Amino acid sequence: MGLFGFFNQSSLSRDMGIDLGTANTLVFVSGKGIVLQEPSVIAIDSKDKQTLAVGEDAKKMLGRTPGSVVVSRPLRNGVIADFDTAELMLKHFIQRANGGRTVNPRIVVGIPSGVTGVEQQALMNAALRAGAREVHVVDEPLAAAIGAGLPVTEPIGNMIIDIGGGTTEIAVLSYNGTVESESVRVAGDELNEAIIHYMKKIHNMIIGERTAEEVKIRIGSAYPTRNDDDAVMEVRGLHLLSGLPRTVTIKGPEIRESMSEPLLVIIEAVKRTLERTPPELAADIVDRGIMLAGGGALLRGINTLISHETGIITHIADEPLNCVVLGTGKVLENFNQMERVFSGRSQHQ
Repeated sequence: MGLFGFFNQSSLSRDMGIDLGTANTLVFVSGKGIVLQEPSVIAIDSKDKQTLAVGEDAKKMLGRTPGSVVVSRPLRNGVIADFDTAELMLKHFIQRANGGRTVNPRIVVGIPSGVTGVEQQALMNAALRAGAREVHVVDEPLAAAIGAGLPVTEPIGNMIIDIGGGTTEIAVLSYNGTVESESVRVAGDELNEAIIHYMKKIHNMIIGERTAEEVKIRIGSAYPTRNDDDAVMEVRGLHLLSGLPRTVTIKGPEIRESMSEPLLVIIEAVKRTLERTPPELAADIVDRGIMLAGGGALLRGINTLISHETGIITHIADEPLNCVVLGTGKVLENFNQMERVFSGRSQHQ
């Protein structure tokens, strides 16, 4: 049976692949597929430390709660920033993925390739304390490439760019391994921050993270097109000088310009990775193109920008948001053949 042949699903019925992302968490359950996709947000009552909401319900509370309710994103730049809340959030998602039952699954979780040993250990400990019987980690670029359907098991050069919320993962893969990679902590969050900074500097307006993300989705772009030049949007926020609510009309080109600096950081990282790639694999990439995954792949014109800057055609995966979690699921279902992928990056209860 091939590498991605299916095993007996009953023995893996409770095992999970998790994409624990800065912006969103996705859970894959063997035999069922993707069963959960929620924002990585949790709301806690600071008085009695009770969990009030997790996921989409918690995200709706961002910036709209009294001081006694703390709404937070426990992951930053793809790693755990708040261990206790991350553990609570992960435990909630694991139980929800299993219909509210308390289980002890085997978990495969994707992590940024640039994390430190301490950051990796923190994530594994959080998963174990959340109820996992064993935890295995796999680099997000490899998981994303598997989920995108790239032939990573063959001796062929494959290039993947996974633009998430906290990190952008760039990797050249061949024969089930990583040949070259780079992880930069510039991604969707930094694009939002760039929009917030622009609105403050140019329009004297303070807007929140949710508004900035909405602006990015509705009229943001990475490369100029005729439609983007015509895109306009009314944005509401607080006037910096008066402190009163205000509405301004912004255009697509100015939002594209506001995001140019973080986009340049990503482009430079892509170029550095290509420069380090062995010639034979680089030739494969030129022939086959670059694959884009992650939520950042949905930014209009991002593939055109990368193609323009590198001279290599750039494709967007069919399900860019799901690539990492689908990859962890395929690793789970072919666990024995994929053991060398973990290379000692596993932990048991």
